[in-house]
Amino acid sequence: MMSMIKTSSISTGGLRLTSGSNSTRKPNRVVVQSLNSSPLGETNKPILSLKPLHVSAERTVKSTFSEAGPISRDLRCKALHKDEEEKPPTSSTAQTVKIGIYFATWWALNVVFNIYNKKVLNAFPYPWLTSTLSLAVGSLIMLVSWGFGIVKPPKTDFDFWKALSPVSVAHTVGHVAATVSMSKVAVSFTHIIKSAEPAFSVIVSRFFLGETFPVPVYLSLVPIIGGCGLAAVTELNFNMIGFMGAMISNLAFVFRNIFSKKGMKGKSVSGMNYYACLSILSLIILTPFAIAMEGPKLWAAGWQKAVADVGPNFVWWVVAQSVFYHLYNQVSYMSLDEISPLTFSIGNTMKRISVIVSSIIIFHTPVQPVNALGAAIAILGTFLYSQAKQ
Repeated sequence: MMSMIKTSSISTGGLRLTSGSNSTRKPNRVVVQSLNSSPLGETNKPILSLKPLHVSAERTVKSTFSEAGPISRDLRCKALHKDEEEKPPTSSTAQTVKIGIYFATWWALNVVFNIYNKKVLNAFPYPWLTSTLSLAVGSLIMLVSWGFGIVKPPKTDFDFWKALSPVSVAHTVGHVAATVSMSKVAVSFTHIIKSAEPAFSVIVSRFFLGETFPVPVYLSLVPIIGGCGLAAVTELNFNMIGFMGAMISNLAFVFRNIFSKKGMKGKSVSGMNYYACLSILSLIILTPFAIAMEGPKLWAAGWQKAVADVGPNFVWWVVAQSVFYHLYNQVSYMSLDEISPLTFSIGNTMKRISVIVSSIIIFHTPVQPVNALGAAIAILGTFLYSQAKQ
């Protein structure tokens, strides 16, 4: 807050802060007198503040002189409580560079995760365990970071975890469904179908929440749905389980976003810690279902076969896909603290392009021209959707 200091008084936007008399002065004690309800010369009932004030950015505003020299001087400064932080202004160039770094890191981590995830699933086709390991490694990373003080642990209560529960359920379903999809079809095809997530968002918001959208938003869904449909019918290695997995993942992540917005209002948890808590709770939810769906016997046999076929590198692939899964999600949640939802949506669209192109190149995925056209139309529709929602 901006303040005016004159001799022993501080006036702060309608308040006068006056230190106690010299004989009775107590440390870190400030008397606050309102200047709005009475003239300057009158004395109101003081409000006592025991919080220390830190004064900074001092500069002279007005001085009064006599023949003997200056008799008074007004200073303008900023007075902050001890627990307040003065944030320096950020230039537009610095902010642009910061956002660019976030996006580049986010895209790179996501591309690496998808590559290693597909390698693991090709050799070890057990998506439930693969999904569980991704959450387990991420949870372990954050628990160690909290334990050693690398990251300050969040202050949570029962209401926080209660609000996080539906978010975690939706996140778990979306994560497993996407992994199942990638175990059955090409990475590029999964991400083409997942680019239809805005269509699911509009449908759910319209029919379940009663929200309405401008006409351009509805029109942007036409190329999204049409492009995904064209890509699906021309996919050379189409698989219904893989297709449905991607569709279920879209629906689950839409509900995750809705639950997150509703349940986390007023919660002061950073993006990094929020995703860490989400991973831990999702791991607890997923583990019993993974055991029921696949089980230790299948995992043991599959693991031995994968190590025999691939060699020791398989273990590195599992570790890499788990670590990079956590890192790319963590960066995406951290970026939400710095950028607007619109910018995030555009970045997410560009991320899908980078994943699709890189996976096609690395895995030599055969793509027909009409299939590529469908993917391009769907991604263009996603971009138009993000613009229409401004």
